[in-house]
Amino acid sequence: EGGIIWHTQGSGKSLVMVWLAKWVLENNPHARVLILTDRIELDKQIKRVFEDTGEEIYRTKSGKDLMKHLNQVNPRLLCTLMHKFGARVDSDAFIEELEKTPAQVQGELFVFVDECHRTQSSKLHKAMKAVLQTAVFIGFTGTPLLKKDKKTSMEVFGKYIHTYKMNEAVEDEVILDLMYEARDIDQRLSSPEKVDAWFEAKTKGLNDFQKFALKKKWGTMQKVLGVRQRFEKIVSDIVLDFSTRPRLSSDFGNAILIANSIHEASRYFDMFQSTPLKGKCALITSYNPIPQDIATEDTGASTETEKEFVYKTYKALLGKQTTEKYEDKAKEKFIKEPASMKLLIVVDKLLTGFDAPPCSYLYIDKKMQDHGLFQAICRVNRLDSEDKQFGYIVDYKDLFCKVENAVSVYTSELDYDRFDKKDVDVLLPDRLSKARERLDNALEALALLCENVESPKDSLAFIRYFCGNPEKEADLKNSEAKRVALYKGVVSLIRAYSNIATELGEAGYTPQEMQEIQAKVDFYGKLREEIRRASGEVLDLKTYESDMRHLMDTYIQAEDSKRIDPFQDQSLLEILLKHGIEKTIDALPERIRKSEDASSETIANNVRVKIIKEHLTDPAYFAEMSRLLEEIIKERKAKAISYQEYLAKIAELTKKVYNIQRSDLPITIRTNAQRALYNNLGKDESLAISVDEAVHSSKMADWRGNIARENPIKYEIYRILKDKDEVERISSWAIFP
Repeated sequence: EGGIIWHTQGSGKSLVMVWLAKWVLENNPHARVLILTDRIELDKQIKRVFEDTGEEIYRTKSGKDLMKHLNQVNPRLLCTLMHKFGARVDSDAFIEELEKTPAQVQGELFVFVDECHRTQSSKLHKAMKAVLQTAVFIGFTGTPLLKKDKKTSMEVFGKYIHTYKMNEAVEDEVILDLMYEARDIDQRLSSPEKVDAWFEAKTKGLNDFQKFALKKKWGTMQKVLGVRQRFEKIVSDIVLDFSTRPRLSSDFGNAILIANSIHEASRYFDMFQSTPLKGKCALITSYNPIPQDIATEDTGASTETEKEFVYKTYKALLGKQTTEKYEDKAKEKFIKEPASMKLLIVVDKLLTGFDAPPCSYLYIDKKMQDHGLFQAICRVNRLDSEDKQFGYIVDYKDLFCKVENAVSVYTSELDYDRFDKKDVDVLLPDRLSKARERLDNALEALALLCENVESPKDSLAFIRYFCGNPEKEADLKNSEAKRVALYKGVVSLIRAYSNIATELGEAGYTPQEMQEIQAKVDFYGKLREEIRRASGEVLDLKTYESDMRHLMDTYIQAEDSKRIDPFQDQSLLEILLKHGIEKTIDALPERIRKSEDASSETIANNVRVKIIKEHLTDPAYFAEMSRLLEEIIKERKAKAISYQEYLAKIAELTKKVYNIQRSDLPITIRTNAQRALYNNLGKDESLAISVDEAVHSSKMADWRGNIARENPIKYEIYRILKDKDEVERISSWAIFP
């Protein structure tokens, strides 16, 4: 029995096809599976998905080739295009002919039809069913069915087998939610007088120098926007987004622009060549320039028709390569190298079945509706790195129906017979209202996290709260969860603020609230750095440091002059060893630097982290270092030594932690492993040498974590020590490669 599987766009529909095909083939020795799509791009993608999961699938070359292989036992798994069932499907006589002479199919055929709402509403499905009369048909769709489609789809496939709707996938975090923003370019930029006001509104978070730099970078913004042509205004609008929106200005995000025609797409592409996106945008329309296209287009020396413009654009763009080769390269770059391919300009291509996780913004300048519109906007709902939290839809055509605080994707009536309206309707929240909600939540979460910090809530109080008491060795580890919550909370705040920083007024904040928010963002950004320094933690900043840098450089104007820090990429202890204690104090964040107690605890925590990390390389030695650190901290707490004496002792201890002393070692103890064995085996020189030789004579490559390779080493150590506990203790040390 067949049916329909409705799994929303981006939720892994292609993978469901793979798993279902595997299950059918594994459980039915006579079964064969044919995957049907209606576009070459989807056909290629299906083949790629199956092969990436280790499944061999045959992609047919023609209708004749399809019939040939269906009449054979193998291959059991095939994919093909719908139109290969016949070029004359609009002919009733042709369909009757097919019904009289169905294909001779070997085995029990299961046909998976992708995007079944689109491919089964014409005579095409009749031709397909006429050829494959004994097959079981399963339709896959990523969009809810319209009432006008329902009858046809149900007749062809039967009832729903399974549904996984958009709201469920968003809730399960399988796909991203979508944010909507309408931009009425014509109204907002209808006169030159509004250009400066628009630019000021867009860049209100920037200082005068940064505004001047942006204008200069874009070749005088006034000149570009002063032209009263709509395309140029949209191009400038998009260019500005790529400079001010964190995801687009990073190396990880890119966008798609949907144009109304190949000519308009070509115009857009030509205009982007005079912007910073030159060399980082591509034109994807499948157009192949041939001389016949313009053979009858000669209208005079000073006139260029639309066809001539498209032809010349493509000839200059392609050079000697084919359109297919050019587009394949551009698509691969867009997916794998988003920093090098920031924008794809399309008309109809890539709006279904194109999976590009970096794609974050979709700019729509084309009249679309219902299934086509829904499939298009889902190009930006794929999961990617942490800094992509939503997919953004920018609408220049006012395509969507307004519904309370959201917009509805579908203008036609959906099929509500089997589902609740709330489950079927596809509503996109307004970007500004959602952005304000995110910013308020992020600020509230950080306020709650810091609520229990003791007064006067200065640097020392925050360090104590997030790092613990330096006299207690376990405190730093036990407070790790709070620090992680702080780091994540600050990142969430940075991203929420960055996405709305230039539009706080439009989002409903008063001028006073805007100042307070900026001050809080500045405070929490600095607090994160203080705690990171105080705890001696090195964060993996790749996923969000670009957001932090973008925010601090673009929106936050520091009260103090900017410090040029030559130690930015060095740990405090590395600075201490290379440049001395004074330079180390200078490298601390300002609020910590002003407090002797906060500085003392920050440096002590950094030494503690190093001792903990290195402990297993020589337990006895670093246990002694830990004891010495505790003595120094107690002396400082008891005021037995001055701040300067404390710093001098810490500096000396740091040198011992980094450069393990060997002056008291016997001459035969030469390596780090031998030294660790000597220190931890009662300083028995011959015993340390014997164990070291036993390990090296029996160890094999990649032995750690491999029980079969660890056991011979342990056996050799046991032969010397005759103590199982000692064998386990020594083998746990990180002293042998």
